[in-house]
Amino acid sequence: MKVFMMGAALCLAMPAVAQDFSAGSEANSWGLAGEVPARFDATVVDILCELSGDCPEVCGGGARQLGLVRSADDVLVFPNKNGQPLFTGAVQELLPYCGQEVEVDGLMIVDEALGAQNIYQLQTIRAKGESEWVKANRWTQVWAEENPEAAGEGEWFRRDPQVNALIEKEGYLGLGLEVDEAFIADWF
Repeated sequence: MKVFMMGAALCLAMPAVAQDFSAGSEANSWGLAGEVPARFDATVVDILCELSGDCPEVCGGGARQLGLVRSADDVLVFPNKNGQPLFTGAVQELLPYCGQEVEVDGLMIVDEALGAQNIYQLQTIRAKGESEWVKANRWTQVWAEENPEAAGEGEWFRRDPQVNALIEKEGYLGLGLEVDEAFIADWF
């Protein structure tokens, strides 16, 4: 079943290479290999629902990966990143638009040499028919709201309760506390 679902996703994504969606894009270049500005209309969907028919309410409420079914060709596009420097995905940006038609602007990464195809970096989004774009940078705001006990200065991940619990249990390297102790003694 996993092989079938992966094959179906790849088949759906393949036509994207041949089409140009750069017209009208105002996406900022990030200097990435294979990046191409891409602005298109799509419907926000729960990817697992699209592929398997397992469809909880409200696209899984933020617990599932969300995708974009592009209106021009019905291709399922996977937005891997939002407009922040974090690699947190784009679920927080897309969830308010679950099941709705939207217009998105960002960067599509296609680079055969790197093995990258249809990797979408969402920068802005708006509901179909709306005039105002919304920046795709909600993730850290949502994280702060969900983790008020972790308020403070510095990077969010240094204060994140889940990250800190994993470090306490498995060490910074994820190889155990003894390995960490030897590594830190040797390198620092």
